[in-house]
Amino acid sequence: MNKVAVNDASEHLPASAEATQVQALQKKFRDGSAVPATIVFTKATALTPDDQRTLTGIVAGLGGEAGVAADQIPGGTPRLAPSHDGRAATAFLPVLPNDPGRGVKAADTVKHLRAQLAAQVPAGVTAKVTGPAGLSADISGAFSGLDGLLLVVALAVVLLILVVVYRSPLLPLMVLGTSLMALTGAMALVVALARAGVLLLSGQTQGILMILVIGAATDYSLLYVSRYREELALSEGGWAATWSALRGSFEPISASAGTVVAAVMCLTLSDLNSNRALGPVAAIGIAFAYVASLTLLPALLCWAGRVAYWPRRPVVERSAAESGPRGLWHWVSRLVSSRPRAVWAGSLVVLLALGSGVAALKADGVPSSEFVVGHSDAREGQAALAAHFPAGAGQPAVVIAPEARKDDVVRLLGHEHGVSSVRQQGTAVAGAVMLEATLADAPESAAAEETVKRLRAGIGDAGWQGEVLVGGPTAVALDTNETTVRDRNLIIPVVLAVILVILILLLRSLVAPVLLVGTVVASFAAALGVSALVFNGLFHFPGADPSVPLFGFVFLVALGIDYNIFLMSRVREESLRHGTREGILRGLRSTGGVITSAGVVLAATFAALGVLPVLFLAQISFIVAFGVLLDTVLVRSLLVPALCYDLGERTWWPVRRRTPA
Repeated sequence: MNKVAVNDASEHLPASAEATQVQALQKKFRDGSAVPATIVFTKATALTPDDQRTLTGIVAGLGGEAGVAADQIPGGTPRLAPSHDGRAATAFLPVLPNDPGRGVKAADTVKHLRAQLAAQVPAGVTAKVTGPAGLSADISGAFSGLDGLLLVVALAVVLLILVVVYRSPLLPLMVLGTSLMALTGAMALVVALARAGVLLLSGQTQGILMILVIGAATDYSLLYVSRYREELALSEGGWAATWSALRGSFEPISASAGTVVAAVMCLTLSDLNSNRALGPVAAIGIAFAYVASLTLLPALLCWAGRVAYWPRRPVVERSAAESGPRGLWHWVSRLVSSRPRAVWAGSLVVLLALGSGVAALKADGVPSSEFVVGHSDAREGQAALAAHFPAGAGQPAVVIAPEARKDDVVRLLGHEHGVSSVRQQGTAVAGAVMLEATLADAPESAAAEETVKRLRAGIGDAGWQGEVLVGGPTAVALDTNETTVRDRNLIIPVVLAVILVILILLLRSLVAPVLLVGTVVASFAAALGVSALVFNGLFHFPGADPSVPLFGFVFLVALGIDYNIFLMSRVREESLRHGTREGILRGLRSTGGVITSAGVVLAATFAALGVLPVLFLAQISFIVAFGVLLDTVLVRSLLVPALCYDLGERTWWPVRRRTPA
């Protein structure tokens, strides 16, 4: 999948974004599409003349290395540029972009350049490769374990949990095999669509797809396995038990899958290509998980029968509903029935307390140099640049302007205190010029973004809007953050409305769906509050991308509502026979174990995303994993049952249910 992934942030912006327009226009002013790499040499003391001669020779040799666009080097030879303090120097190399047809990978070129530098630089001198090419190489390296390490860790964790839950050697393999088949089918279709140009596939989308399919398929399988075991306790097995289990689990699994698909498809409303593409990719994954859990798994269990549960084979009993073990969930149901108001009030207080930290979440964006968790050669190189050169050196703002306005635009740029220097890149093309403005602050930093905002505002005040455009790495980050915030404000209310409609149709009620949506939102706020404290105080993350709360909300609310669907579908079924309050207790007892197991599995699979050293995925994995556990342990086990028990028949308003005699 990595061969078709696009991890360039500029490719994720809509065509209407100003930074995207500038990127397209830049190609007219450059001889090729090479990606600039910045080599930064530093020394604790001043670089001697011998050091500079040696470094000049090294960079000249690197200009002829494979993967370097030698024909795009000004003057034909890379030039060494010393810093004012004499303790650093830089050189720029154009690196050929990825070209699968010719077997060229920019990340491999950067890796080779770093190896050559490590072997050749004189003692006491440190060399780092940064700039767009260096950052892209580090990001590519962070995703290198996507198709191997992530999958192995996720499957191993799920298998371990299933073995503990079922204490059977065969059943976990059936469930895991079903998840793998669903993942294989989803990946094959997604890759085919990406190669055909139908959708955009990024590394983070791949990671989420893998985890989502394994987690969802396992969850749906656990629900079916539990229902099939109940039916085996009421019949001799075979097709009769299979058909009964399918009838009992079809509606909740279908509603659950439909809810997640509807929620993730709301991402297609996003202006960001990466967010918009995740919608159909995730929907495809859920669809394969749904189909596999209701076709392949039932067929395998029908074939294996009671042998699948060996050595704890179910035996035929008179009433499966009354024969279950009277353990934890019977105790929980007694607690709910004896003090419902105290239970739901206490649960709500806990959620509100946990959610109090949400204001501390710093989700206003982070520089691309912080995208990789842990060591990053490019990030260290960027820090060295900021220490010895203007902080924006190597990644300047790019301004496209009509040639007739060049002097006025240069004057405007020069008067901006956030701009260190301005120079024209190349000659005029088709009546336009390209200017590079070196910013005084680090690229993509909050201060640099404010500079870009002021430049654009000044251009607008001068009446040049639409004629003079500001782009470059900082503008890309700014446009991405602003677009994400707009997406977040639009998509979150739409997701809530869609889920509410689905629940109303499923439960044939207005009160219960509102309660369920409200509790899941409270759970999300609590998860976000705890995450903020953990990110800031424990992991010391530099911040978060604005899309982190959006993705966390979509996945946590969509998946969290699943467990309420599993619970309330069973409660509704039991209420028709035994009345609402008794139905709530029976539904809680019968689904408690399976939903808890499903929650642990899903939390563990999302936690597996943390094995990749990618900031965005690490944050999403924690938010969703913690939120799912919170939803499973507190919301679905205590808050929702206690609220519904306290309301009694009013839970199903406006429908009036006849209480059984």
